[in-house]
Amino acid sequence: MLIGGVDEAGRGSILGPLVVAGVSVRESKVLKLKRMGVKDSKKLTPKARERLYDEIVSLADHYHIHTIKSAEVDSHVLERGLNRLEAMAMAHVIGRIKVDEVYVDCCDTNPERYREHIACHLKSAPAIHSLHHADRINVVVSAASILAKVERDFEIQKLRKKHRNIGSGYPSDEKTMLFIRNWVARKKSAPAFARKSWKPMRVLLEGLEQRTLV
Repeated sequence: MLIGGVDEAGRGSILGPLVVAGVSVRESKVLKLKRMGVKDSKKLTPKARERLYDEIVSLADHYHIHTIKSAEVDSHVLERGLNRLEAMAMAHVIGRIKVDEVYVDCCDTNPERYREHIACHLKSAPAIHSLHHADRINVVVSAASILAKVERDFEIQKLRKKHRNIGSGYPSDEKTMLFIRNWVARKKSAPAFARKSWKPMRVLLEGLEQRTLV
């Protein structure tokens, strides 16, 4: 029996992509994941995540990583559909890993509704378990969270090499917001890799527009 787990990284970020990853392993391998030290990626150091990434890929029967650029995130946020976008991405990942049953980290307040949103995008849906904090309570989802986080960090590192002091990419990070404010002030527009639909960015762009009209 193949057990799958799916999770995301970068949902709340204002810079860089949203990354969704899926892992499937035979039931007999689940204990091996625990023995390897796999757990919620947020509880691991970057170095530990990178080490476990390679071990998970080697152990997994199937895995898939799907990256969603900022522009696509924006197009769904403007239609109040970020949860639906994430459900579609999870369905995409599930369709590319062989599973008999799969556990997903639910971003919706209603887990059953989220499960249905995923299932409607699959021709032949496996048993889908939609759970809040699944990355904490299911080790296969934890494995997926590590793959998603490492891939997301890799994408941010590529941006950092090109643009330097961008911080973590999250709006709570003052270094990130300083980078964005300076960019908007200099270039009179948002970076292509930024989410223009996020409120802090909208406020900056609206302020720019008002100054232009004066």
